[in-house]
Amino acid sequence: MNVQLTNVSDTRKSLVVTLDPSEVDAVHQSVVAEFAKLARIPGFRPGKAPAAMIVKRFAKDIGEEFKQKVVAKAYRDALEQQKLDVLNVVNVVEGEVQPGLSAAVTITLDVRPDFNLPDYVGLPTEVAPVEASYAEVDAIIEQLRADRAEFKATTRPAAKGDYVKLAYEGSIDGKPVAELAPDKQIYGKVPQTWEEVEGVNEGVIPGLGKQLAGLKTGDKKSVAVQFPADFAAVPALAGKAAVYEVEVQEIRERALPALDEAFFKANKAESLDALKTSVRSNLKLQKEHQNRAEQRRQVSEKIADKVEFSVPDSLVERETQSVLRQFIEENMRRGVPQEQFEKDKKNLFEGARKAATARVKVQLILAKIAEAEKIQVSEGDIDAFIYRESMRTQQKPDKLVKALTTDREQLRAVQQSIIFDKAVDFLVTKATVMTVQPKG
Repeated sequence: MNVQLTNVSDTRKSLVVTLDPSEVDAVHQSVVAEFAKLARIPGFRPGKAPAAMIVKRFAKDIGEEFKQKVVAKAYRDALEQQKLDVLNVVNVVEGEVQPGLSAAVTITLDVRPDFNLPDYVGLPTEVAPVEASYAEVDAIIEQLRADRAEFKATTRPAAKGDYVKLAYEGSIDGKPVAELAPDKQIYGKVPQTWEEVEGVNEGVIPGLGKQLAGLKTGDKKSVAVQFPADFAAVPALAGKAAVYEVEVQEIRERALPALDEAFFKANKAESLDALKTSVRSNLKLQKEHQNRAEQRRQVSEKIADKVEFSVPDSLVERETQSVLRQFIEENMRRGVPQEQFEKDKKNLFEGARKAATARVKVQLILAKIAEAEKIQVSEGDIDAFIYRESMRTQQKPDKLVKALTTDREQLRAVQQSIIFDKAVDFLVTKATVMTVQPKG
């Protein structure tokens, strides 16, 4: 066997593996022997039929198996000789594979980049205070009251926090919005809908709710609306200035429930003090969770900044598709139309590739840290993953177990993901921590 190694890049290698005729013949003979053991040919006991008869009768199947085994031998022997740490086989091209002849196989593959781990113990991280302030606790309790509020009709002018029932019809430069967005009539003309006055969360029409204060039932008003330049919900309206003719049909004011026994009971508390204690405890847990997530982000970024190396293209390409798929699925759930993705395809791909490159780099570093620290996947880790996935996807655990046991690639991906998570957690446990007050 002869192996020629070409460095296409720091992480991509090309191997031209040539097997001599005797090696090729040995593979062919072994394949024919395997078929002979299993073949059922009238007049011959299993394994006793002449080799020439076996080759003739099963020529096609033998040929395919023979070629596969020659390629597998070339790959296996070449890796053993060259001592390569392969991440992905990118391409395989086999020349003529025939008994009695030498066979050349060209294998293109990506290997794990060679780099030295930087210092990863004591990475600096910043966290926010976890103790809830009195103002934060009071704000949560007010939100709990708002969630249980009743809305009662009123004859006074609309004020912040009220809900207004109204009709509207929009136009842009005198042309009805309904004609510009025929498949999104809610942006054009609506005979009846509800809008919160100066609400935290905007309604369908940007800025409409901020212009309703002071109106009374029966009032009519022309409202100017500026659609954002990146208004993805209806690209035809992006950046456009519109005028909406609004008619108020009803006003309802928010009536908050009293801080009484019924309210406390509904929130699983015995008194106001008990409710505040519960809210404060929950807020602390939320802040601790946010701090942990923020530390994980910080250590991942800092460890990546400490070392430079080339990232294998095949891993980046695969991760890019994953990032794109996740982004598109999330935005489709938000109502962004497919045409918008096509319009922004180039920018989306460039952004996804940049994010994928950074993610792959971090994963390669984490894998090396996991190896250095002997971080492994336990049965408990797999069980925890199955439990989380069954809760997230509403699938039965047995179905997930079956999928992992029958799909080795899926199992390997899960194990790898667990390793990455455990390595990040390890970095967080070894990080230095500074508590800082959040800006603003």
